[in-house]
Amino acid sequence: MESTEYTHPYPCNEEYSKRVAYFSMEFAIDQALKIYSGGLGFLAGSHLRSAYSLRQHMVGIGILWKYGYYDQGRNEDQTLRVDWQEKIYSFLEDTGIKFTVKVHGADVWVKVYYLHPNTFQSAPLYLLTTDTEENDYVSKTISHRLYDPNEATKLAQYILLGIGGAKLLDILHYNCEVYHLNEAHALPAAFYLLRKFGSPEALREHLVFTTHTPEEAGNEKHNVQLCEVMSYFYDFSANEIQQITQMHDDSFNLSLAALRLAKKANGVSQLHAKVARLMWEKYGNTCPIEGITNAQNWAYWADKKLYELREHGDDEGMRLRKQKIKRHAFLTVADQAGEIYRPDVLTVVWARRFAAYKRADLLLRHRERFEQLVKNTKYPIQIIWAGKPYPTDMGAVNLFNYLVHMSKVYPNISVLTGYELALSRQLKQCADIWLNNPRVPREASGTSGMTAAMNGALNLSTNDGWIPEFIKHEVNGFVIPTADYEHTSIEEQDEHDFNHLYDLLENTILPMYYDDHAKWLSIVKQSMDDVRYTFGSDRMAREYYERLYK
Repeated sequence: MESTEYTHPYPCNEEYSKRVAYFSMEFAIDQALKIYSGGLGFLAGSHLRSAYSLRQHMVGIGILWKYGYYDQGRNEDQTLRVDWQEKIYSFLEDTGIKFTVKVHGADVWVKVYYLHPNTFQSAPLYLLTTDTEENDYVSKTISHRLYDPNEATKLAQYILLGIGGAKLLDILHYNCEVYHLNEAHALPAAFYLLRKFGSPEALREHLVFTTHTPEEAGNEKHNVQLCEVMSYFYDFSANEIQQITQMHDDSFNLSLAALRLAKKANGVSQLHAKVARLMWEKYGNTCPIEGITNAQNWAYWADKKLYELREHGDDEGMRLRKQKIKRHAFLTVADQAGEIYRPDVLTVVWARRFAAYKRADLLLRHRERFEQLVKNTKYPIQIIWAGKPYPTDMGAVNLFNYLVHMSKVYPNISVLTGYELALSRQLKQCADIWLNNPRVPREASGTSGMTAAMNGALNLSTNDGWIPEFIKHEVNGFVIPTADYEHTSIEEQDEHDFNHLYDLLENTILPMYYDDHAKWLSIVKQSMDDVRYTFGSDRMAREYYERLYK
């Protein structure tokens, strides 16, 4: 760590010898390291795991969040309680590196920790913190909470990740050739590098960008004067950055700036890349946007025994194995919700962020039809919800609490807390149907269904994100027909999707599961085969080197 020239901790393959730094606000690498909130982190964690297995010359740059995202607890009535608990990680190495970055015109000390590749079999990861004795309390809080709602704190976090991360790479003498921004949070790195390389043209040769947000309004903007006051632009003035990025109003668009400063960008599915190109091309002077579809690490997520039985053609073994892993996962349901679920009953799981467009409550849109579904004794069903609402999004919190209330009414539905890597794995294991019903086309990728398929669950989804590249209806999953979303209201689209969702469940999925299990198992096997390589993160990590970094 104290050498003057960086030495990678493992030998790298020649085809992946280009030195890449991967900046992300969150990394979901292991349950023990709680520095992530959701899909962005799950993607980043799988990326680092594949970079390690492929022996790529990559380092990760992140933030050591003292309190993580938040701990999801329960109030006395089982509704959501947001807890903040300090995390302690004895397996992280203190690098001994300390340096300062400017935040709001003042020096803030940054301390650096290191996650060794051998700990979790992932590429080396450097984690920055301001929670060090040299700083005052306000400066310490910069690295306390992931996605802090305070705007100034949020900008300070982006400065820490971007400028702090880029400065660290110089201290390490990493001689980075490609700086990869996973979303625009680390954009301040570009301003540091602009000073380092001397011109926007020279900067572009080193900067690439992954955009995740498929709608314009969802891309983050901040007042340009506030950015300047916060030292977000490094040592440039707001006027200089406005000239360079060709944005001259008071609202500074982070994603648009990244698209104008990077050499190349990518969307996270083929559909999303198309949507992103249409969304940004009207602004002009943006870099090309390719489609590199997100993926998840098969070696980490898949049930290997299930795949072994699949390869040996043991259908009865597969049936018994799925029941076994369901039974094990149901222990968590019993512990949390007090409900005893049966492994031979079709289990539907909806588990992801509680963003409004993901429609956690679509199944309950019409109570009468929902009651018919959950009270059907011929074709019984069990339904589980899980996910972390953003703690200050009261609409999402209220929706979570509504589902908790409904779980008290019906004994075969449950709402679980603590949706992190460990619970996510269990829910993929116990799911027969992985339900994904976002409003088209607002899901950029939606990778949770990939890891569900790796555990013998079938995807039931609207045709959004990665799904158009994967699902062949009734061959390896089930697709809800797409509404004419361009010419219909949200209300009409929701009604259309609800009716088709129920038609599939009542007329196809439940009868097939109980009456034609051979057909069901053939779809499961095809799903497992189709997801393994095309949507494994080794493919994704290779594509980044071949298409984005070269």
